[in-house]
Amino acid sequence: MTTTLRAIRAGLLVPLALLLAGAAPAAHAAPGRDLPGDWLRLAVTRGDAPTGDARGVLLLCDPPRGHTHAEKACRELAAAGGDIGRIPRRAGAMCPMLYAPVTASAYGVWDGRRVDYTHAFSNSCVMGAETGAVFDLPG
Repeated sequence: MTTTLRAIRAGLLVPLALLLAGAAPAAHAAPGRDLPGDWLRLAVTRGDAPTGDARGVLLLCDPPRGHTHAEKACRELAAAGGDIGRIPRRAGAMCPMLYAPVTASAYGVWDGRRVDYTHAFSNSCVMGAETGAVFDLPG
C-alpha cells in the first residue's frame, strides 16, 4: 500500500510541478498575442465608463479586415502613427449638443508598440468626428 501511495504522489507531483513552472498550456492566453502586424481590439460602450453594454470588433490591418470600415480605419491609424488621439478631427463635422455619453476603448499592438486607449465622449457624433472611422462600429 505504501508503494501505491508513493506512486500516486509521484504521479501527481510531476504535473503539479509543471503547472507551477508554467509549462502547462495557458487556457486564457492574452487575445491577439500571436496576431501578426498591427491590430486593435475596439469597443464602444454607452455611458461614460468602459463597462456595460458594449459593441466591439477586432481590427486587423495587415491586411485590413475584421471591421466594417477596416481599410479607412487602418489608413487613419497609419497616418496618426497608431495614436488614436492624433487622428485629425473630421473637417466640417457638426454635432448636436446632446449629452448621450459613449466610451471608446482600444487595446492592441501598433508598429510593435502597445496601444491602450480609453476616452469618454459626450455623444457618438463627437466620437466619430474625433476618431474617424476607427470606432465606426455596427450597431
